[in-house]
Amino acid sequence: MAASVKIAVEMVKEKLIDEKTAVMRIDPKQVDQLLHKQIDPIAKNEAKLLSKGLPASPGAAVGEVVFTAQKAHDWNEEGKKVILVRAETSPEDIEGMHASQGILTSRGGMTSHAAVVARGMGKCCVAGAGDVRVDEEKGCFIVNGEKIREGDTITLDGSTGEIFKML
Repeated sequence: MAASVKIAVEMVKEKLIDEKTAVMRIDPKQVDQLLHKQIDPIAKNEAKLLSKGLPASPGAAVGEVVFTAQKAHDWNEEGKKVILVRAETSPEDIEGMHASQGILTSRGGMTSHAAVVARGMGKCCVAGAGDVRVDEEKGCFIVNGEKIREGDTITLDGSTGEIFKML
């Protein structure tokens, strides 16, 4: 996506095409992707891929895992960056979703509550990550044999649906 923009700019600089033609060659979806936060490709290559869900809302988010909307709100008030992790979200989670850098759900799809609300807020969201088993009572989620506890830091790529643990 960034490559097509770069090529168009270079072609204008070299006077091969005019600005209007360059703009017409760029897919608006590509521009939208460029406006969202992205994971540094080098850091992404060095991170551990935990799982993949649906790319429900583009962008990237890094934060400490929390399992309730209230905790997301409280930790955000303390200056912490958080990722709200739920089996699925409901309207009662809105305050926590707002306070979060991103949202991860184990159930749901592209039209789920989490996905639709996150897109509306411009927040990163990975939905329907079926490998993620949320245990709110124990304050953790288990994914492919790895236990991620509340307070652990994860990274979401809402453009690809990938979930990472930085090493």
